[in-house]
Amino acid sequence: MTAMKGLLWLAVPGQTAAPRSRNSRMPALVLASTSRYRRDLLERLGLPFDCARPQVDETPQANEAPLALAARLACAKAGDVAARHPGSWVIGSDQVADLNGQPLGKPGTVEAACAQLAAMSGQTVRFHTAISLTRDGESFTAMDLTQVRFRALLAPEIARYVAIEQPLDCAGSFKCEGLGISLFDAIDNRDPTALIGLPLIALCGLLRRAGFAVP
Repeated sequence: MTAMKGLLWLAVPGQTAAPRSRNSRMPALVLASTSRYRRDLLERLGLPFDCARPQVDETPQANEAPLALAARLACAKAGDVAARHPGSWVIGSDQVADLNGQPLGKPGTVEAACAQLAAMSGQTVRFHTAISLTRDGESFTAMDLTQVRFRALLAPEIARYVAIEQPLDCAGSFKCEGLGISLFDAIDNRDPTALIGLPLIALCGLLRRAGFAVP
């Protein structure tokens, strides 16, 4: 495993180091997600792609660390969709918020979102965002780390924010591309797209390895 600031490249079975020719015909690409946030990010690259919903149980395993959970789910999502789209490269991604070693998932309800933000008030939270690019058993995987320092949040501020943006489908209960940015004191990362859910810097590197012309 080779570490870079905020980014880990993970060797997996079948992974090759040499990129394919950029002049070859680009294969099909599928995003293993129906998230509008990830779809909008992937559209920035100008590559044609389809979307498919992965059928994966996202329940954490016993004593599973947040980083391990994000990596496992990204691979599981890519693998599930790749099994239904043979011959296509499939992008799986997952993000887990890490508060003092405890994973925080998508809140799902207003009450859970308010509770998450109250717990993160004044804290530094690590966001692990994993990517898996998979086709017919061949995989490339990367992981990005973003650290967010939340300012001290008052209960009325939390309630007002959740009511306005309804971040119920977002890990960490905020939308950093919107009003959620007002909840922070600072963000430490190498890729601003990672916190939204799909680290494009890392993804571009994986796509080049798989033979896609980016840009």
